[in-house]
Amino acid sequence: SLSLSLSVSSSSCPAAAALAAAASACFLLPSISPPLLCCLKSMASAHAPLRKPTFIKVDQLRPGTSGHNLISKVVSTKTVLQKARPDGTQVRHVRIAECTLGDETGVIVFTARNEQVDLMKDGATLILRNAKIDMFKGSMRLSVDKWGRIEVTEPASFDIKLDNNLSLVEYELVNVVEE
Repeated sequence: SLSLSLSVSSSSCPAAAALAAAASACFLLPSISPPLLCCLKSMASAHAPLRKPTFIKVDQLRPGTSGHNLISKVVSTKTVLQKARPDGTQVRHVRIAECTLGDETGVIVFTARNEQVDLMKDGATLILRNAKIDMFKGSMRLSVDKWGRIEVTEPASFDIKLDNNLSLVEYELVNVVEE
């Protein structure tokens, strides 16, 4: 016989309580593994207070990094792809634009997708949260995927440094063999 005993307070963490109830009701798990139990206990404990985001400047961006928070202005926007794609019974519109974003330390090319394209108006000040650096043909591109967020904010007072374009720097992947 399968049995599962797990007590999680629904008031402390509804998600953990729902997971525990679903597992015990469906008898999906004959026993809870220690890592899962630890995870459920940490979910049930009081949530840690959220920490303040740390914002960086454009010149601090490096290839292959992610989790960046930036405040930048839109310098220019150019639509590179706009087409309709069938998606089951509906037609889904795909839009991609290359935008130049910058702050007082430099500029970088940002790849905007679908709804993000509407936010990219010349001169708009944006807050990018959880942005990442993608490499395209050896150069850096900034993007925000589904785990990030773009917010339009009140106009910033800084002047954009246009002569430091990080997307013009070409990078090359070099394999180092250790002996």
